[in-house]
Amino acid sequence: MEKKYSKTEYFKIVLVLGALCTISPFSIDMYLPGFPEMAETLNTPISNIQLSLTAYLVGIAIGQLFYGPLLDKYGRKKPLYAGLAIYILASIGCALSQSVENLIFMRFLQAIGGCAGMVSAQAIVRDIFPVEKTAQAMSLLVLVIAVSPMIAPTLGGFVTAAYDWHWVFIILAALTALIWLATVVVLPAGALPDREVSLKPKKVWDSYIKVLSNRQFLVYMLAGGIAGAAPFAYIASSADVFMNVYGFSEHQFGWLFALLAFAMIGSTQLNHILLKKFSSQQIINFSLHYQSFTGLLLVTGVFFNLLNVYSLITLMFVFLTAHGLNGPNTTALAMAPFSKNAGSASAMLGSMRMAIGGIVTAIVSLFHATSAFPMVVGMAICAFGGFIVLKMDQRLPGTISRQRRNEAFAS
Repeated sequence: MEKKYSKTEYFKIVLVLGALCTISPFSIDMYLPGFPEMAETLNTPISNIQLSLTAYLVGIAIGQLFYGPLLDKYGRKKPLYAGLAIYILASIGCALSQSVENLIFMRFLQAIGGCAGMVSAQAIVRDIFPVEKTAQAMSLLVLVIAVSPMIAPTLGGFVTAAYDWHWVFIILAALTALIWLATVVVLPAGALPDREVSLKPKKVWDSYIKVLSNRQFLVYMLAGGIAGAAPFAYIASSADVFMNVYGFSEHQFGWLFALLAFAMIGSTQLNHILLKKFSSQQIINFSLHYQSFTGLLLVTGVFFNLLNVYSLITLMFVFLTAHGLNGPNTTALAMAPFSKNAGSASAMLGSMRMAIGGIVTAIVSLFHATSAFPMVVGMAICAFGGFIVLKMDQRLPGTISRQRRNEAFAS
């Protein structure tokens, strides 16, 4: 399957793969500035609009589990094309929604289609590039995914202010149609269909059960997933808090979202430097400690009205830097035990993290924000939850030693 590509071909392929990976981040973040207007237009509380975000996260969690076997059985492009078609039609359905119930359903379908882009892109990278190029291409995809939350709300803020929220979904549909065309023209086919792959539920289920039975995977999936849900608590409430409570405009909210997204992106890049001197386990221990402490400061400061909007944003920036350290290292240690079943492990890891994020957004959306308190409480609970999972594992008999974890990671 490996083929040598010219620099121009390599650039085009990675560009299209990166575009596929932006579909879901843009879908999550681009419509956030429109929450207040959507609630007014659809005559519903903003908490119900927040449930459309939960529906999208649940859709991603479910969709990832199905696309893995489909991509193996039918090849990379057919499931991808089907997913993109579902996404485009669902995006149009979101734009035409006259009720919040219809919007929530369409967002779920949008996620089922949209997650095909990310799953397919990662599979195609593994298929077409040699080992030394795979890591490089994956790094570029991760960077694109990380930068997307900086751009999406800012763009969404401009669109919502200039037109209205319906146009956000029309633009998403149009952009995805262009990406679909680019995949047809630019992307190679990747791995051939494997008719021997079984789609029987029992066989698929058995592979996932085998993954979940590995203690190291389970511990780091839960620690990383629970702590990693903190940004979802922030995302679900941020538009309500900063636009309705603190009076930010759509443009101001877009720039604020970009600033806080930079906290996660910058720490992700810092992680590469830290790994030269510290183990993944050491970095996780440190980041969960200071994230939990910062979460406590946020809850205390908001509860006793000690924080103005600037000090709130500053503490949130510090809090979110831990996400860029937790995520890569918990993922690495969760995946380390698998030389086989890596695909199932990857799908399960992504699915469970989105499922936890969906649960958190659903809970946070129950509390209409008259202050930042529900948001920071949700963030702090997630940080403490990840911290507790890690500490409980270290106290239980049979805990995998730090040395063995690091040896597994190094291998």
